[in-house]
Amino acid sequence: MSDAHRDAILDQFTRQAMPFATAPSIRDETALRLVIEFSGCGSDDTVLDVACGPGILACAFAKVARHVTGIDLTPAMLDRARALASEQRLGNVTWQQGDVLPLPYADAAFTLVVSRFAFHHLLDPGAVLAQMRRVCAPGGTVMVIDSAPAPDKADAFNAMERLRDPSHTRALPVVEHLALFAKAGLPEPRQTFYRLDGELDGLLSRSFPKPGDADRIRALFRASLADDALGIETRRVGGQIHYGFPVAVLAARRA
Repeated sequence: MSDAHRDAILDQFTRQAMPFATAPSIRDETALRLVIEFSGCGSDDTVLDVACGPGILACAFAKVARHVTGIDLTPAMLDRARALASEQRLGNVTWQQGDVLPLPYADAAFTLVVSRFAFHHLLDPGAVLAQMRRVCAPGGTVMVIDSAPAPDKADAFNAMERLRDPSHTRALPVVEHLALFAKAGLPEPRQTFYRLDGELDGLLSRSFPKPGDADRIRALFRASLADDALGIETRRVGGQIHYGFPVAVLAARRA
């Protein structure tokens, strides 16, 4: 990770720690339940949440798994994660501040290795996925949950997201995710999908774009009402613009 990109992530996610942690779409119980059930996680599993953010997914796994470890670069996010684990009285979670490349864990240390909404911030997601495979035990599962725009909408979607969050690099269409899994030596993952629903004003209230870019984002959303150029099902509900970001849930069992 370059120093400039590291600084952008720390800047964005220090400011986003509270609004991101409390965003209804990120805390959505239906989406969390889908991920947990799709993972096949059980009481014997040891889980690693890579770039765990405010710990929402890690804490959800902790209610099912034997133990969960969350690692993240941003101290403010980990503060939120510790608070959440305390609120939920979870004693089987460990938090670690650190970089994910390389992951500071032994080979085959976990039976389930997962990352949610992080790959679109990574400069080299393939290298991180290879690390996730390395620390996953044979027979264990590697999971990626991330925005997955349609191939013909990906450029427009990513241009909008870079305006909204300067630490955004690129959200990958599913076919590109599949190529990363193959390159990392993982079998083709099982796939399921959902939409990350929300409304534009709420999204912008927890985002920190550069001065003037919020107006550009609003214009892009309004234009997308006509032809869904962003691929996010923009629509008017009352006086508000609603959207549904496409999310892929990918799970591969390590041989």
